[in-house]
Amino acid sequence: MSRLSLFNSPLLLGFDHIEDMLDRLSKAPGDSYPPYNIEQTGPDGLRITLAVAGFAPADLAVTVENNQLVIRGKHSEGGQRVFLHRGIAARQFQRVFVIAEGIEVAGAHLDNGLLNIDLVRPKTESRVRNVEIKSGQYASTASSANGRGRTIDLSAEKGPA
Repeated sequence: MSRLSLFNSPLLLGFDHIEDMLDRLSKAPGDSYPPYNIEQTGPDGLRITLAVAGFAPADLAVTVENNQLVIRGKHSEGGQRVFLHRGIAARQFQRVFVIAEGIEVAGAHLDNGLLNIDLVRPKTESRVRNVEIKSGQYASTASSANGRGRTIDLSAEKGPA
């Protein structure tokens, strides 16, 4: 039985990795610790805020791994403490956010038990380039392989930026 996909349109070329990413996310466990907020800080900025009460900066790690923002926390217990009641969770965690191509982590800071991670999307310049269309006697091996006698030369120079 074949699976229906949103990305198998012939107009969407090269988006297989997005479909794989969505599959991974749908199978990820739905752990709710630590709680977090995501807010828009400007037209090109986002902030992820995690509630990490009791964690020191040395107990936290923020990394970017293959378009995923990974936040890990491991509480280091210093000394022997005896709790009569422990209502503040201090378990280790890993929280993963998938970030789009081009999104950059601008920084992270811990303030009053809240870990703030700022993300920005730098302005991109649109690129336009001309692609030369050759004709005649099989201009490249790619054209002879498909038997059409036309090629698209992807090494053509850039147009105006």
